[in-house]
Amino acid sequence: VPAGAARRTLAATAGDLLEDVRLFDVFRSDALGPNKKSLAFGLRFRAADRTLTDEEVGGLRQRCIDAMAKEHGPTLGG
Repeated sequence: VPAGAARRTLAATAGDLLEDVRLFDVFRSDALGPNKKSLAFGLRFRAADRTLTDEEVGGLRQRCIDAMAKEHGPTLGG
């Protein structure tokens, strides 16, 4: 998946509370498999009028994970 396409999916999915999305790491290794890479994105959420709850941010995070899986088929690694 090109990083730009992944970034666009995240930005479109995260909604109005997304302040910034950035690619902060690209990892390549034979352990991932041939022609595979791991992309790590940082997402910053902010509301101008209140503090976001853990539940709100967790829901947005899960929505982004689900959209990435649907659009691009990646797996979430840890």
